[in-house]
Amino acid sequence: MEVAILAIIFGSVFGVFYLYFSSRNKERMALIEKGADASIFNIGKRTGSSWKVIVLNLAFLLMGIGLGVFIANLLDTYTNLDSDAVYPALIFLMAGLGLYVGFTQTSKVVD
Repeated sequence: MEVAILAIIFGSVFGVFYLYFSSRNKERMALIEKGADASIFNIGKRTGSSWKVIVLNLAFLLMGIGLGVFIANLLDTYTNLDSDAVYPALIFLMAGLGLYVGFTQTSKVVD
């Protein structure tokens, strides 16, 4: 029974990808036969600086998480706050702050 369910799931995923790529190929071939310019296939693709955006956002996210853990450890050590609440709260707060800073810095890199 489990094997059949697994086969159905993988078959469905394969079918969706197969239909997506085969229909995209047929659509592109029809456009090429009509004489359409090949540059229309590059619309919406990311530029070469997209890796910079990913690295920058990931760096700020990880720095925010690290800073959140560090501040939570300080608060847990030197105050009577509940550590079960301090750690997740500060990790999420600082991770969000890191993503915000990464977002604002990304606009400087892309522009």
